[in-house]
Amino acid sequence: MQVSENAFLDGRLTITQPLNGYRAGVDPVFLAASVPARAGQSVLELGCGVGTASLCLGWRVPDLELSGVELQVPYADLAKANAQRNNQTLQVVSADLSALPDELKQRQFDHVIANPPYFDRTASTAARDSGREAALGENTPLAVWVDTASRRLVSKGYATFIHRAERLPDLLFAMSGRLGSVQVLPLQPRIGRDANLVLVRARKGGRADFRLHAPVLLHDGAHHESDRESYTAAIRDVLRHGKALPFPA
Repeated sequence: MQVSENAFLDGRLTITQPLNGYRAGVDPVFLAASVPARAGQSVLELGCGVGTASLCLGWRVPDLELSGVELQVPYADLAKANAQRNNQTLQVVSADLSALPDELKQRQFDHVIANPPYFDRTASTAARDSGREAALGENTPLAVWVDTASRRLVSKGYATFIHRAERLPDLLFAMSGRLGSVQVLPLQPRIGRDANLVLVRARKGGRADFRLHAPVLLHDGAHHESDRESYTAAIRDVLRHGKALPFPA
């Protein structure tokens, strides 16, 4: 496997990832920034890939107990190496999340986070690269991701997902009866455009009303006018400096 080394959080993290397979972008950074974790808590990432989201979260919040499960062994191995390289501890298990090993089934976590495959392959075309396809094409139903997250959470623990906006109905349906206190934070590319991503947070045993928050604007201006970066100041702080992307109180 050919790999590349890429800087995240303005060089605070260096992530090795496949050159031609699935490559982490800003989505796992947004996911990590939105998790309301505190020092000393435990976090499980479902489908952790090369560890980008977990390691971004670990950089922002010290003394977390980080664990990940990843189906693809080469990606799991890279996640372990990335953790070591960035002086973090990330326990990674290579397994199918629908058939977790006993070492994970016997544990519960304060937070479960996930960036599930975005695309329903009954209505889209598979990627040529097998690693990229495993990361982007939904083979394990979204309901299984949500059910697994719910089972692995402590009472009142939080599940946080990032997903495409058009899959929000599927995600909410999967959470019904499993997780409560659901909040949705849309990510809007530019003024006047529909949100294309959503951050969704829910709580095991939560009873609060559903909340649909005002969208977070990612880029200044209505159009991309030049090659220069156009992220808003708040989003630059998230992507460059590892700042939090909190849900509104």
